[in-house]
Amino acid sequence: MLVMIALGSVTLMISMVVMLLASILSKKTFMDREKLSPFECGFDPVNSPRMPFSLHFFLIAVIFLIFDVEITLLIPMVQIMKISSMTYLITMIIFVLILVIGTIHEWNQGALEWADWDYS
Repeated sequence: MLVMIALGSVTLMISMVVMLLASILSKKTFMDREKLSPFECGFDPVNSPRMPFSLHFFLIAVIFLIFDVEITLLIPMVQIMKISSMTYLITMIIFVLILVIGTIHEWNQGALEWADWDYS
């Protein structure tokens, strides 16, 4: 047991030294304004490289991606459930339940509201 710990420690130290050396040797010390600017097919940049991005739009896109993957995972489960036991049914119910709880949480937090409408 002690030999395994010593071997693991030596391996960890060697990998840390290799990563440190690679980091030191690969640093580029010469930074130029032209190298730091975004490349736009040889033209001078028109806009700032740091354009504002809607965090709300990103959140909606991530939620869409999660439900897109959910559909991809649920379709094979339905086919397997026809020939399998109760285990797959319980797995599918737990999976859908987690997603429904997450959706309710997002709804309560107001993340699914695209705009705040004031009708008064």
